[in-house]
Amino acid sequence: MTKLVPMTSLGRRTGPIGWKVRLALLLLLGLAAITVWLTNHLLTERFTETTRNRAELRLALYSGNLLSELRRNAIVPQLLARDPALINALSSSDYSQSTQRLIGFVDEIGAASLTLLDRDGRTVAATDRNQLGATHRSEPYFVEALRASGTVFTTLPREAGGYRFMYSRRVEGQGGVLGVIVVEVDLAKFERAWAGISDAVLVTDSEGSIILSTEPRWRGLTEDAALEREPPDSAIERAIQATADWTALPADAYLGGQAVMRTETRLPFRGWRMASFTTYASVRERVNAVLALEIMGFAILLALSFYFLSRKTALRMALFQRESAELRALNQRLQREIAERERVQETLAVAEQTLAQSSKLAALGEMSAAVSHELNQPLAAMKTYLAGARLLLRRNRPDEAVAAFHRIDDLIERMGAITRQLKSYARKGDQGLAPVDLGEALASVLSMMEPHLRQGNIRINRVLPRQPVIVMGDRVRIEQVMVNLMRNAIDATRGEAAPEIDIILASGETAVFTVRDNGPGIEDLDALFEPFYTTKQPGEGVGLGLAISSGIVADLGGRLTARNAEAGGAVFEMQLPVLTEEPRAAE
Repeated sequence: MTKLVPMTSLGRRTGPIGWKVRLALLLLLGLAAITVWLTNHLLTERFTETTRNRAELRLALYSGNLLSELRRNAIVPQLLARDPALINALSSSDYSQSTQRLIGFVDEIGAASLTLLDRDGRTVAATDRNQLGATHRSEPYFVEALRASGTVFTTLPREAGGYRFMYSRRVEGQGGVLGVIVVEVDLAKFERAWAGISDAVLVTDSEGSIILSTEPRWRGLTEDAALEREPPDSAIERAIQATADWTALPADAYLGGQAVMRTETRLPFRGWRMASFTTYASVRERVNAVLALEIMGFAILLALSFYFLSRKTALRMALFQRESAELRALNQRLQREIAERERVQETLAVAEQTLAQSSKLAALGEMSAAVSHELNQPLAAMKTYLAGARLLLRRNRPDEAVAAFHRIDDLIERMGAITRQLKSYARKGDQGLAPVDLGEALASVLSMMEPHLRQGNIRINRVLPRQPVIVMGDRVRIEQVMVNLMRNAIDATRGEAAPEIDIILASGETAVFTVRDNGPGIEDLDALFEPFYTTKQPGEGVGLGLAISSGIVADLGGRLTARNAEAGGAVFEMQLPVLTEEPRAAE
């Protein structure tokens, strides 16, 4: 049936736009203005933050590469100072093969140059043959290397601009100091790599002087002097710049009058700092692009509004009836889904109860396996010592038997400490930590593992520092990690004809305990530290030793890593923070 419309209604529909429609259009324009303003504000902050995060990530990558290059070259003087060929050349004054030997080293090391100086500071071998015969007696890297017992780092300005970065160390022989080995680090390659990016990057030393930079004219200046702002000269230029910067946040600094954001990071090397400067150009372009799309969208929306205002009410009624039918169908579907969800919720409650019970059983099994694994090694050692004591008593050697009983008593104390430690796994913190000498802990571990090493006819190669290596930790837990690593090395070399285990203890920025075997190596490095992962035969291990050891080292602020050696075998490294003199004095 057709609906009859009064003449007055038709007159209103065909006449000028009513006040309600005008109000709606004004509200649309106001909404467009508010949306554009909010979008500009929010996107400017978001894109600026994104650009800053990318700059920080890029700066972290640059600083990591720079620090890695410095640390990689720091060990080179120590290794070359122990090279027998160079020591013999300095002792015998026969340098015919020294230069060629240094040239062979420089490609493998990646350094800028290698130089060998005799006791008088004269260049006797160098990768740059033009430097042969030159005298460096008064150079700081020569003088300081003769005075210091370790490796010396020196920064010197170049005559042509820039800086030279060198590590030097004295070479000693039986007759005393023979000379100095100098390794020049090639940090200029980082400047060349940074030159390809749009950001400005600089590195300052502990005194605030710029030693590396993408801008050559900045080298040797302080950051404030290098970033001296140069504002536009005329009022027109200032007005244009203010218009261009209307979407930017307040700048951190200015380069050549252009606003930039500054990102800084500290290098853990001699007080060095690295900073980068990123322009806001990309932020402005992205914000303006989004604003242009929004304005275009609102313009299209306004045109569509005028179009839909001319349609008849019949279309609206048809749409309303269709929506009403869809809502009724949707309501029925929602009722069915509600009933289905109630049934699923009841099933989920039962499943949660079952899962909780399974989790309790799994936790109980894992704890039982951990206790069994950690007590097996002391029990095996006790069995060996008891057998030895019985044999000594039969041979009427009571004093040695008493020593074996003392070792058994120590193992019983260790088992008690392990059980107390396992009970305290749920509590995190540094309770009970004390200074621990890793050398003494290693001696205790080797004493406990002595029967296993003697039974397997395993050769032990030890490299220990002269000075004690002190860390803050729990001695029982540290010895537990050492025992697990030694036990794995013994098992790995079981099938070798000449089993060997290398034990290295080193101290630098961190304390590093390394165990290396000549076994078959590690097949799956990714799953190595997961609980219950093992390559041993059933009954020989449950795969908890490395998982527990990794957790112990992490609790002490260090890390446990594993890799395969190039010559074969597995290498495990335990790294712990070194206890400095100040904390030890406080203790």
